[in-house]
This record gives sequence, C-alpha cells and structure tokens, in this order.
Amino acid sequence: MLDRAHRAMEAAPGDDAARLRFYERLADAELFLLLEAEPKGETVAPQVFPLDEGRFALAFDTEERLAEFTGAPAPYAALPGRVIARALAGQGVGLGLNLGVAPSAYLMPTEALGWLAGTLDHTPDQAEGWIASVSAPQGLPEAVVAALDAKLAGLAGLARAAHLVAVGYGDARRGHLLAFEGAVEGAEAALAKAVSEALVFSGIEAGEIDVAFPGAEDPLTLRIARVSLRFDLPVPEAETVQVVTPAAPGMNPARPPKLK
Repeated sequence: MLDRAHRAMEAAPGDDAARLRFYERLADAELFLLLEAEPKGETVAPQVFPLDEGRFALAFDTEERLAEFTGAPAPYAALPGRVIARALAGQGVGLGLNLGVAPSAYLMPTEALGWLAGTLDHTPDQAEGWIASVSAPQGLPEAVVAALDAKLAGLAGLARAAHLVAVGYGDARRGHLLAFEGAVEGAEAALAKAVSEALVFSGIEAGEIDVAFPGAEDPLTLRIARVSLRFDLPVPEAETVQVVTPAAPGMNPARPPKLK
C-alpha cells in the first residue's frame, strides 16, 4: 500500500524528497483503475469525475478499497501506476488515489501527472569510457543508496546482483558506477532505466551514476567485486502450476492500453 509513503509526504509538506518518493511508489505500484465499462480488447475507458479541483480518474491500491468506494461490483483494470500516468497525461485529467477510503487519499493534478509521465519516459544516455581505477564508493548521499536498494528490490530475475563502486576514467573524470552481474539478455535497458529513476526520485539534484554490464570473464568484474557495495536482487519464486489466461489490458509492455 501507499499509505506509508503518503504519510511521510504529508508530514513534511516542504520536503521535495518525500514527495518524490511517494510519486515513485505510485509509479511502481499496481493500481486498480475504475472504468466506465468492461474493457474491450486493449481499450479501457476510465470513469472520470468532475470535482472542484478539475476532472479526475480514480484508482485504488487494493481491490478492497475500490469495492469500498463503489459499494457494488464495478468494472476496473489492474495496471501499473506508471502505465496509468502515461495514458492519462495530456488529456486534461488528473488522478485521484484512494479517495474517501484510506489515509492515503490524494488528488494528483494534471500538471503533476504530466511531469511524472515525462520523468518515467526519460531514457538514459549511452556513452563509452575507459575505466582506469576502481575503489569503494565514497560520498554518495544515503538517500541515493536507499533509493537504489529499494528500486533493485523490485527487479527480481533481471540480474543476480549489482555492484556499486567509485571509478576514475582515462579522461580524468571521476564518478560512481553500478555494474550488474548476471544480467538477463535483453534486460539491460530496463536495468539502466531503473537506476535512472532511482536517482531522479531520490531527490538529489544533478545526481549521476554510470551503469555497466561486464561479462563474467571480464577482468573488470573481479576488480569491482573486491571493493563494491553489493546489492543482491531477489530471485523469482518458482512456479509449480502454469495457468494460461487472457492478458489484462496494459500488462504487455509492447501493447499499452488505449484510454479513451
């Protein structure tokens, strides 16, 4: 649930970092979006409510909270918060979260929704550099380390571990590097984007961490492992029964839902 992150944000209204952490939790959470009617294929139509603050679609972080709000069976779509933010951005509609049924009731205006969607769409830059030195990480704000730890905990199965180190490059530039160990083929872009989001939502301005995927036989891998701060990524739970069901709208990244 989003209650804890919302409570921290409300307790410190002037703390940008607390607000960013709430937005990050919202983006990563599965939300239950209230619909006008049952989904038709990949198209879903959110029910929009006119409020004094504007027009809002409503979502809840549990099915029970949605049912408490409606008081009767109602159509909905279970979607990641980031999918909902991208789909609603630019439509003149805000997002109401847990309205009337939880301490985390919150109205996210259209401007904030647009900012969140834009942030989530940001793609890290690609660059090359020769690493001249590797040492233990130093001077990183605790907020950055905590943000990385929380983000990596949600990436089960994409890699075995990540190693954070300080590095010096051949052009005299210095910085920090997160090297992924045992990354699944094809997951590199998702892992790099997750690190980028962790930095943005940590609230640290001008933060930068490079990301690399050295192979198991690369001499750099051993040098990094000796001095790194290691993050072990969760291992997915083994599935003993496979049930084939139609995919819910929005759960296929290649086919986002169409909101009308």
